[in-house]
Amino acid sequence: MLSIEPILDHAIPFTLVLFRLAGLFVFAPVLSSVSIPFQVRTMLAFMLALGVYPLVPASMQTPPELDLFVLLPIVACELMIGAVLGMLVSLPIMAMQLAGYVAGYQMGLSLASAYNPELDTSADISGQLLFYLATASWLAIGGLDMLFYAVVLTFEHLPAGGYDALSPPLELYLGLLSSSMELGLRVAAPVTGMLLLVMIVMGFVMKTMPQINVLSVGFPLKIMVGLSTLLWSIFIIEEVAGEEIAEASRTILQYASGLRPRGGE
Repeated sequence: MLSIEPILDHAIPFTLVLFRLAGLFVFAPVLSSVSIPFQVRTMLAFMLALGVYPLVPASMQTPPELDLFVLLPIVACELMIGAVLGMLVSLPIMAMQLAGYVAGYQMGLSLASAYNPELDTSADISGQLLFYLATASWLAIGGLDMLFYAVVLTFEHLPAGGYDALSPPLELYLGLLSSSMELGLRVAAPVTGMLLLVMIVMGFVMKTMPQINVLSVGFPLKIMVGLSTLLWSIFIIEEVAGEEIAEASRTILQYASGLRPRGGE
């Protein structure tokens, strides 16, 4: 009779690898979309773990002599690794949606919000447009492949179950958050600047020709000017967003390759 003890020896190390990869499905773009059924995301994580686990060095696998109370916090820390990487790479994409929200609010499009299945929340048209544009740019530059590679790269330097000795990457998070906010302001600046000029012109018109109903004329005028400015600058926005997203992906790869357990070289 065949023994299952050799398989049981790999149960806990495989579980830790599985949860590190499953963390990507918490915040990572596309992977965390609620439009993908939970069962499908679970199966994708399990299939990725099956492909990655044979590549993990034996020296990087945690010994199976662990009880339940010790295993639960280790599993949570492994899940955090993938979740942190997914959250970091999603910051520039979320900044693009923020830029679209700011531009849409100035145009008055926030009154006509629509459901965004990617984030399970409501968003205006301009916010969804820039969000999907940023997501498409991220996929076009191979961002999904780089994200998977970054998680696999962590196993070369950080053993499964060794994240409890590390501190959160607060400096990296604040740096990416700052650059992402700058990206959002740069993308929203042309639309907000043009709408400011429209508001100034409308103020002069209201004072010089009070018989004109500025409210009825200004509302569609703001939408027309704002959307025209957004469409005219869409190619520049795509280039700027692509550069920022690519830089964020490279930064995450550097962070993944620099992970070390406490006391490691």
